[in-house]
Amino acid sequence: MKIRTMASVLVAAAFAVVVHAEDKKPSPAGERFEQFKQLAGDWVGTATGHGPDQKDVHVQFKVTSGGSAVVETEFPGTDHEMVTVITEDGGDLALTHYCMLGNQPHMKADGKGAADKVPFQFVSVGNANADKDMFMHDVTYTFVDKDTLRAEWTHCHEGKVQGAVVIELKRNK
Repeated sequence: MKIRTMASVLVAAAFAVVVHAEDKKPSPAGERFEQFKQLAGDWVGTATGHGPDQKDVHVQFKVTSGGSAVVETEFPGTDHEMVTVITEDGGDLALTHYCMLGNQPHMKADGKGAADKVPFQFVSVGNANADKDMFMHDVTYTFVDKDTLRAEWTHCHEGKVQGAVVIELKRNK
């Protein structure tokens, strides 16, 4: 008898969660976040801005934490590996970049805007002095099509913009 009662309660709870999830329409920030979730998988491409030559880039995107975070891993498994985590933050998107320089810039993007571009703007930087140290200041992701992504990262040093790194990626099929 206890098993039947418990099973009935579990089925009712699961049904309530599914109905609630179906009723909930995504916010504009949620729709933008869905674009990042669709990036899950391996990507390859090139980066320019690290000097005169292009550099080959491998990036992995993974949806984690119950679908509430997207983790971007650049140069996975190398000495230059870096991680960027993107999440919803109220009506906006938030990003923290864990840089190989040992700092953690925090950025935000307005939850509303053009469907193909998501510009993240500098909020703060952890483990660095924004007036003296080098760190990534902002990034704009451009969703060219479902298999092409462009990321333009601007970096600062001594409180001034020093240049940009442009990463052009294609989904690795």
